[in-house]
Order: sequence, then structure tokens, then C-alpha cells
Amino acid sequence: MARGKIQIKKIENSTNRQVTYSKRRNGLFKKASELTVLCDAKVSIIMVSCTDKLHEYISPSITMKQFFDQYQKASGVDLWNSHYQKMQDELRQQKEVNRNLSKQIRQRLGDCLEDLSFEELLALEKDSQEAVYVIRERKLKVIGNKVETSKKKVRSAQDVYKKLMHEFDIRGEDPQYGLIENGIEYDNVYGYPQMGAPPHILTLRLQPDHPNNLHGSVTTTGPTASDLTTFGLLG
Repeated sequence: MARGKIQIKKIENSTNRQVTYSKRRNGLFKKASELTVLCDAKVSIIMVSCTDKLHEYISPSITMKQFFDQYQKASGVDLWNSHYQKMQDELRQQKEVNRNLSKQIRQRLGDCLEDLSFEELLALEKDSQEAVYVIRERKLKVIGNKVETSKKKVRSAQDVYKKLMHEFDIRGEDPQYGLIENGIEYDNVYGYPQMGAPPHILTLRLQPDHPNNLHGSVTTTGPTASDLTTFGLLG
């Protein structure tokens, strides 16, 4: 049963169009492969779908570059010269931009100023002043951030100090605790030994009716003396 002819025009339905493209592409590649085997021909096919997907076929006996080289030789058309010339033009432009930038950098360092006119010198001076202003603003911002960080650290240390002093005050008001240094009783401790001074001996005094669970040496000075636990505080 003969297959009916289809009208050759663009398929509007995108799904049908993609299915038709895939089927006919595979059929075309199959024909190219058969032509390569049967006739020892070199075949290259490049296809780009409506979704910008690239599909290509090249005979196994040749590479794509060799194929294009043979095409240039057979047709007399130079495929690479225009592309090479374009690359050379872009390279020259990049070199010129690099030379100009290098010259501007040297001018900002005080070199290559002989060929500048008075107006160009004024413009260079203005650019340099603006650059100095931007650098100074950035430096001040960095310094300000460091100052704020240092202030936060100081405030945190002060808070810790206040909490410790508050705890010392609470301990000093508790009759179960006391501090004795070399036989002199203190309510609180607000200082530390100076560098090079002998270590201070501090003693926690506990009431007789409380068990002494602290580690240290227990000292009794008489039948009515309280238990004393001594600790050395090293400077």
C-alpha cells in the first residue's frame, strides 16, 4: 500500500516537528553511512535543530579538519584566512589597550610625563586626587571597623570583670566565707600580687558545723579555731 504524499511545509506543532526532525536526521545519517561504505566516499553532515542542538556525522576514515582542508583545496575557498585575520585584528587591539594601560600606570607613578600637555597634566592630577580620596576613605573604613571590634572586645572584658567582682562581693557577704592573708582577714579581694613578689597565701574560712570538702591543707590553731583551707595564689 503506497504511502500518501505529505505537503512540504513547516510543521506548526512543536512536538510533531521535533519527532519528524529526529526520524529524518537518523535516516539521513544512515544514508550517509551507507554511501561511505558502498562508494568509499567521505561524507560530512552538520545539522542544527530549531532548539539549537548540534548534530553531525563524519566518515570514520577522515577527521573534520581534514575534510574541510580537502574542501578548501577542491573549491579554492579559504575558510580559515578570514577567521585568522579577525583574530590578528583582535590581538592588535588588545596589545594597544595593554600599552595604553601600562602608560597610564607609569604616568600615575610620575613617569612618562614629558609628552603630556598642560590640560592632560591637569586631568592626571585630578584623577590622582580622586584616587587618593577613594583610598583614604577605604583606609578610614577599615580602621573604623577595627576600632569597633576592639571596643566590643573591651566591653565584653568589662562585663566579665563586673560579673566576677559581683560574685566576689556575694561571697564576701556570706559569713561562711572569708579571706585571710598572712593572718589578716579581708572581706574581698580586689588585687593580685605584683610581678616578682612572693605568692600570697589566701585561706578560705569555713564554719565548724560545715564539712570541709575543699582540697587543700586543713589548719587548726586551737580548740576553738575554725577549719582553714589555704591556697597559694601565684602572680
